[in-house]
Amino acid sequence: MLRLWYGGTFDPVHAGHLAIARAAAAAFGVPVILAPAADPPHRPPPGAAAAHRARMLELAVAGDPRLRVDLRELHRPGPSWTVDTLRGLRAELAADAPLALLLGADSFRSLPTWKEWECLPELAHLVVAERAAGGDLDVLPEALAAAMAGRWTEEPAALAAAPAGRVYRLRQPLRGESATAVRRAIAAGEPDWEAQVPAAVAAYIRDHGLYRAP
Repeated sequence: MLRLWYGGTFDPVHAGHLAIARAAAAAFGVPVILAPAADPPHRPPPGAAAAHRARMLELAVAGDPRLRVDLRELHRPGPSWTVDTLRGLRAELAADAPLALLLGADSFRSLPTWKEWECLPELAHLVVAERAAGGDLDVLPEALAAAMAGRWTEEPAALAAAPAGRVYRLRQPLRGESATAVRRAIAAGEPDWEAQVPAAVAAYIRDHGLYRAP
């Protein structure tokens, strides 16, 4: 069975993250594993501590059998490099076991800035979530386009038939949620942020005073 991995800071997890995960679960008929990053080396420090981000993620997926949480990156010392995580997952699986990395279109376009990014397709398939209107992936950086040439597929079954190496476009309903926007709204005291996150996550943020301006 395909193992579908969705990593990120989830700072905080919002409805857009969950929409991507559920769309992938529906497309492939397997659960999606959401994994909060401890220390993303290519981005500014998260706004909330890892323990808070992990707990919010657990609250967000509670009761949904399609979504699961894995905290291994929080327990591993050093930066959370995706290539290291995939190598660890690959070592746990049989050589022919299919593994896929789920990521958004913006993250996919930035792959050439990631550590050992050229190795990723050899370790896992890539499932790239783009807006339903399309166009997110029509123009890619030259190095990325060259690396992905011949790997694209429109068939979910193609990912279950091989351990790694394919790229699948996951089209999903357009959503406007952004973790950055949620954090800014909380810091500014704007009330509309609560509609962008699950109710349990909103309550947790309020109870712990997260993302408030100093």
